[in-house]
Amino acid sequence: MNDWSYQPASDLDKPLSQRLRRFPREPDMLCYAIRSTSALIVRAWLRVYHRFGIIGAENLPASGPFVMVSNHASHLDALCLLAAVPLHRLHQAFPAAAADYFFVSGARLAAAVLLVNAVPFDRGAHARHSLQICRELLARDGCILILFPEGTRSSDGTLGQFKPGIGMLLAGTDIPVLPCYLSGAHQAMPKGAIFPRPRRIELTVGAPRRFAHLRPDKESFEHIAQTLEQAVAEMQLSSAVSMASQPLSIRQ
Repeated sequence: MNDWSYQPASDLDKPLSQRLRRFPREPDMLCYAIRSTSALIVRAWLRVYHRFGIIGAENLPASGPFVMVSNHASHLDALCLLAAVPLHRLHQAFPAAAADYFFVSGARLAAAVLLVNAVPFDRGAHARHSLQICRELLARDGCILILFPEGTRSSDGTLGQFKPGIGMLLAGTDIPVLPCYLSGAHQAMPKGAIFPRPRRIELTVGAPRRFAHLRPDKESFEHIAQTLEQAVAEMQLSSAVSMASQPLSIRQ
């Protein structure tokens, strides 16, 4: 039998704010407990307050790494996508969050790390470094990466152009990527809102796509971004048609 040994986290002597900003983060059982408990509360709240529903949950791979991409119009988006992830894989799911917004200090930093398990993503000059971190995450067995290729929240709920960074991440790899569409999140909590409104939110999860056949070049990067953007746009159209056919009492 191997001897058991205790090895403290390498950042144990660092200030809490510095430990939270660090990525990759050291395993922390207290953090895991807080995140798991919060996930149960958030999922119950989404179901009751927002009547949250998921279409296409069967498209989520049961194992192995994969990527989820979605439209981005609300601070609720990451919470909704995480709510689609099985609880036993919660700590393997990493939504990308703007480093200059969430990883500065205070409540946003704590929420990004403790509740969402976010990976800091630099939208500026160090974007390539952030993409490399994402590649390293996907190289781990079972990791789930949640990305919003528009790069920022939409101010009016319309779908923006997907940036080619998503193509840089996926071109030439066999990692499945699932296009997703969130309807109602913008109405529930638009950009600038402080507290969510009781609006129905629905997540549509599309079939996985792979881009192993594409060479990692500029043309492929743009093609992947456009392909995924079109897939999300088609789900948006289908969702709009479905909502229009529902009685007003159900839509509210």
